[in-house]
Amino acid sequence: MDIEDIVNGYHAAMLHKSADDLAALYAEDGLHEFPFGGLPPYVGREQIRAGYHAMWDSSGMKVQEVRRLALHCTQEPGVVVVEQDTHVTAGGRSITVPGLLVLRIRDGEIVHTRDYMDTSAIARVRAA
Repeated sequence: MDIEDIVNGYHAAMLHKSADDLAALYAEDGLHEFPFGGLPPYVGREQIRAGYHAMWDSSGMKVQEVRRLALHCTQEPGVVVVEQDTHVTAGGRSITVPGLLVLRIRDGEIVHTRDYMDTSAIARVRAA
């Protein structure tokens, strides 16, 4: 998979809250970190799958749209920064969650993600 396929697949997995589709984008030993989210990192494809199942399956929020605002290629091959807005409904409220993903991709798989989410928006989603 190329970078476009991976970013599109990542956003589709978010839209459908599919932990299986998201995990399939990762290398077996991939790492997913939440530097500002207060969550421990997920280490390995199966922990990514289990962590996102737990997070998404228990959430009453519905993802309406994941909008890519920009895709920045860095000077380091295989490293991209994705600016995105995730539009959700939770408790009858519409909430936009801005975020950044720093993806390190090797051999068509994600090997490392740093997932920066607007924590105040996440708090509003959880409260709804």
